[in-house]
Amino acid sequence: MQKSSQKASIVWFLLFILVNAAGYGLVGYHWKRTQAGELILSFGALFLMYGLVISQKWDERQTHWLIWGAIGFRFLLLFSVPALSDDYFRFIWDGRLLSTGYNPYLYLPSEIITTSLAADAHLNEALFQGLNSPNYFTVYPPLNQWMFGLSAWIAHDSVLLNIVALRAFVFMAELGIIWLLTTFRLPTYQEKRRKNAVLIYALNPFVIIELTGNLHFEAVTLFFILLAVRWIDRPFHGDKYNVRSAGALALGAAVKLLPLIFLPLIFKRLGFRKGLVYCVMVGFILLVLFAPFLSRELFVNFGKSLDLYFQKFEFNASFYYLFRQVGYWITGYNIIHLLGPLLSVVTLICIAQIAFQRRSLLEKMLLVLTVYFLCATTVHPWYITTLVALGALTQRWYPVVWSALLPLTYVAYASQPYQENLRIVALEYFLVICCLVYELFVKGIDWNAPTKDV
Repeated sequence: MQKSSQKASIVWFLLFILVNAAGYGLVGYHWKRTQAGELILSFGALFLMYGLVISQKWDERQTHWLIWGAIGFRFLLLFSVPALSDDYFRFIWDGRLLSTGYNPYLYLPSEIITTSLAADAHLNEALFQGLNSPNYFTVYPPLNQWMFGLSAWIAHDSVLLNIVALRAFVFMAELGIIWLLTTFRLPTYQEKRRKNAVLIYALNPFVIIELTGNLHFEAVTLFFILLAVRWIDRPFHGDKYNVRSAGALALGAAVKLLPLIFLPLIFKRLGFRKGLVYCVMVGFILLVLFAPFLSRELFVNFGKSLDLYFQKFEFNASFYYLFRQVGYWITGYNIIHLLGPLLSVVTLICIAQIAFQRRSLLEKMLLVLTVYFLCATTVHPWYITTLVALGALTQRWYPVVWSALLPLTYVAYASQPYQENLRIVALEYFLVICCLVYELFVKGIDWNAPTKDV
């Protein structure tokens, strides 16, 4: 009977691997962003298999098999060219500038493409045509730039090799995330769910495709965020782990600025004196990392691009789209220049309120990011991958629901130029908010959970 059960387990595992490998192969190497129907069907099949796996209980050996399968799916995408995102063109552009000794923060692509500088940095017309923001200065922080530069230096003029080199950083970060998820101390009543938490993140099709497949460095940022939180939970080892945690958070912010949103939470967690030292250390390390690029133009150009991001870009927003429509009714034009700053203020107020709740740090981080994304004017699909990891650790399912719905946003690219289907966006947020409300208010939160649980 036991042998029969083992055989069935092996057959199921092989079937899972084959079906998923086919799905990831199609999405990574065959389908294009404009093929919305094929993409949604592929994602649907992958999420069906994913749901069947995470809804079951697995022993330690089976869990290890599934984790190795998750790593294998990521490796399968190693040599693919991202078809669902064109951000990698800017990664290569900035990397070639840096690898040839130019400061990527100082040059606007549209202004240098016809100059001798572009020829010297091997910036050609094909690369320029792939850029989605040729009239904006780069907004990628310094550690990201160093990864771009190293990848460009390794690859020389080969675009595919450059993509593989860039993906190697994401792939290694993903391995680190999966490992870190196995090390967190969960509350006693959740310890038995530790293995499932790892699988919720590691096997999530959306996470695999958006990070490793589509080459988004949120994976690197997430690794450093989890490392920072993990090191903060060292009460019996003195303050040296706070130093390491601050370094990790600063490195995460040096890839994407998003981790800075967690500083008020950590400040409250550590207390005034230690919290102040922590924040100063993060700022100092960031300043050191920016030092090789520092100039007056850096602040001006970086600030301009960030300002444009918050006051011009719109995609897959929730409450902002509702308020924008009200603005159209009242004024007759888009009031994003008012709504962007106003929603930012609302986010800051919510962060301050959440910081004083009696919740674990991970739970607060999940809620803060959720508020931030719900108030944002732009929510690209891959942003939600961080929520999936935090949700897995806190046993919240609405990030998983959100990740399963986000492939629907690719319907926007079925037409050229792309056009969002606001009915799909409305359906996405209606279901996500319903799930969120159920988990936070109907199902309830354990408000008396110890504040040290992370």
